[in-house]
Amino acid sequence: MYSRIMLKLSGESLCPSGQSGIDHETTVSIAAQIKDVVDAGIQVSIVCGGGNIWRYRDNTGSGIERTESDSLGMLATVMNGVGLRSAFDTLDTKCKVYSAVDLPHLVEPFNARKARSSLEEGSVIVCVGGTGNPYFTTDSAAALRAAQLHCDALLKATTVDGVYDSDPDTNPDAVKYDDISYDEAIAKNLKVMDQTAFSLCQEAGIPIQVFDFGVGGNLLKAAKGDSIGTRVHS
Repeated sequence: MYSRIMLKLSGESLCPSGQSGIDHETTVSIAAQIKDVVDAGIQVSIVCGGGNIWRYRDNTGSGIERTESDSLGMLATVMNGVGLRSAFDTLDTKCKVYSAVDLPHLVEPFNARKARSSLEEGSVIVCVGGTGNPYFTTDSAAALRAAQLHCDALLKATTVDGVYDSDPDTNPDAVKYDDISYDEAIAKNLKVMDQTAFSLCQEAGIPIQVFDFGVGGNLLKAAKGDSIGTRVHS
């Protein structure tokens, strides 16, 4: 069992499939799964993407310049963080939101020491605003925050049951990896996370567990270190 994890969620997980925005009922369901992990004695930090609201790669034809578009994406993750906090409030679970983007009237500025203290006090931590800089994905933000918060593992919640050598939705012969090294993941340019995130985790010695978040109980299994999905490590 890990003592402290970083959970990387997609923004799309906060709403029903095919929809956009934040659905409170869906978000409460996610928070309940995370609460099970906290109740098991595991400290949980979260980075959530913003694809349910805005993401640069989905809006390249918008006419909005890249750095401005990335700024919109950072604000989208702040909105998702506030939505998650509200869901945890519904479950009477302590949650704090720390942001790389300065919005003091809404969320606290990110401070690694304070965030670690909050984890030790039993709060769920949601890190929003990405890294605070354009050209970095929320995968990279999750890897960076995992290192800063001294997490034992980064759990990547996806809609597939692990990492494949090609897209299993389009290639019926795609091969699943149960176990793969950082070097292999980078060399094969596997798309489950970006190269920067893989490199950051490799340097910090943080294993990555990729698993299907849509199966009930999988998050708790992954947080306990069970053999599930695909493990990326040294």
